[in-house]
Amino acid sequence: MEKENQTRYGLLDREDLSSILGTLSKDNLDELCSEIRQFLLDHVSRTGGHLASNLGVVELTVALHRCFDTTTDRLIFDVGHQCYTHKLLTGRKDAFDNLRQFGGISGFLKPAESPHDACVTGHASCSVSAALGMAHARTLLGEDYSVVAVIGDGALTGGMAYEALNSAGASGEPLIVVLNDNDMSIDKNVGAMSKHLNRLRVRPRYLRMKQDVKHALDHVPGGENAVNFISKSKRAVKSVMLPSPMFEQMGFTYLGPVDGHDILALCQLLEIARALRKPVIIHALTKKGKGYSYAEQKPEKYHGVSRFDVATGLPLKKSGLNFSTVFGKELLRLAAENKKICAITAAMPSGTGLSDFSTAYPHRFFDVGIAEEHAVTMSAGMAKQGLRPVCALYSTFLQRSYDQLIHDVAIDNVPVVLAIDRAGIVGEDGATHNGVFDVGFLRQIPGMTLLAPSSFAELRAMLQQTIAHTEGPIALRYPRGGEGEYHEEHSGCYGVCLREGTQVVLISYGIMINETLKAAKILQQNGISAAVYKINDLTADFPAELLQRIAECKRAAVVEDVVHAGSIGQALAEALTCQGIFINWLKLFNTGNAFAPQGAVSRIYQYYHLDGRSVAESCLEAIHHEKETGCPSV
Repeated sequence: MEKENQTRYGLLDREDLSSILGTLSKDNLDELCSEIRQFLLDHVSRTGGHLASNLGVVELTVALHRCFDTTTDRLIFDVGHQCYTHKLLTGRKDAFDNLRQFGGISGFLKPAESPHDACVTGHASCSVSAALGMAHARTLLGEDYSVVAVIGDGALTGGMAYEALNSAGASGEPLIVVLNDNDMSIDKNVGAMSKHLNRLRVRPRYLRMKQDVKHALDHVPGGENAVNFISKSKRAVKSVMLPSPMFEQMGFTYLGPVDGHDILALCQLLEIARALRKPVIIHALTKKGKGYSYAEQKPEKYHGVSRFDVATGLPLKKSGLNFSTVFGKELLRLAAENKKICAITAAMPSGTGLSDFSTAYPHRFFDVGIAEEHAVTMSAGMAKQGLRPVCALYSTFLQRSYDQLIHDVAIDNVPVVLAIDRAGIVGEDGATHNGVFDVGFLRQIPGMTLLAPSSFAELRAMLQQTIAHTEGPIALRYPRGGEGEYHEEHSGCYGVCLREGTQVVLISYGIMINETLKAAKILQQNGISAAVYKINDLTADFPAELLQRIAECKRAAVVEDVVHAGSIGQALAEALTCQGIFINWLKLFNTGNAFAPQGAVSRIYQYYHLDGRSVAESCLEAIHHEKETGCPSV
């Protein structure tokens, strides 16, 4: 017997795990999976992260690593938040203490982090496209490796997946697509594809029936001829049991369904799929949250978690009111008064605060699945015919519908309301989820109005304004989480001066007004009089009042949580030049033109010098430089 406390996780602690994985017995494999689940609970409960989805793919990931070598074979997880077990099996176990933290390992696939990660995957429905591209490259370059895409957690509700499946099936390229069917995305799956997969679940009965018939006929005279006849009639039998064999019609060989928690059964199908040397789909049935009762019962609640107590399943820090919740409650109130208001989202009813709306007004609520392009264009169609659609999407996912915003909404000046959740820095999910591009790409679109509430009160007031707005598309952008010290309501104008000052003008909007006000206080403590101007409408021209203030102070700074290109600061610099207003300096505080790293929001603010203290120190340095050198520029 091993000494107590020699290892904490047994097999998972072995340094040679990857080399012995293929030799482990079923009992050893079950033991390893149990250790992985315990490890995930122990660590995700301390760091936060995607829990339920990772608990559901433990056996599937172990099976994939038994059958394939990810140093050469290409393995893509879609959505990439299902990759924690993959990271454990590829040498990153000791890095999990810093999962999703600043400077730590990512919660998604990240090739810069490990050669075992085939490509970046943070958004859904892109895996089959990337996998097919890799398969084509392998063939054209005369190389020999396998390409596997694991798609699930609702990713098959996205249209890009079908574009790729259509192309991949027709290509004939050897490619394995593993459908991780847990009947969930973040909230419960919706749409025709979900119903189709439910029908496919009858297949085990069909397979058992076929095996039983063959076994019986093997023991009767003439049975071999009967088996051959039945084999030739297989398509007819399948068409009865499976009324829509969609994948096979697209050019894939369909294998399954198979128990996604039976490693040996999975390995058997994976080996068959590899030997077929053609496009193959393996349909694996898994349970989201498996092994942790709280996550099994409420997988949507444990999809993405903050730090929590494993014993009770309760968060360690009680979550307060947030912008998403305030938005949902106000829209619900407005919908009671206006029967034309509808809510649309893309697989995010709970994340966007629309769960209560969906219950109260099920016929006016539309969850289209992970299909942002469709959500935007459908909203345009609804608005054209007299409804008041409010399309609630995360900023990072709104990027996917840029063409629709231009072609289907803006050109025809359709009054669609966009509720842009998670705008700005989101924190631990990092580069794939930060909402730092929306200001730049929305301000380019003719006729678009973009409002930026800084408090709950302003969000409520601005939402009322957007519902009443009929002159083209209008959007609200608001952050993840709660409001700061600023609780006021100044939504009825382009902008407002929150603090008078004579030496420098600090300009900001949205949640960043809190850091800007902090900067002004620090400057005041250092003898510098700073004005603070808050912008509400990010698409209107800069008013003469603001430009005049800047001209008088001769110094200005713009603080915003977006990339530099297309930022308000960049637009202000252009406006000052066009107006012939020349000042000592204009400082632009933003995230630059690189992708922001992961980490706590406060830590990312510090990284980009967006926090109040950094802004104040930079302005103080510039002013002191002027006094010492007599030179107005730094």
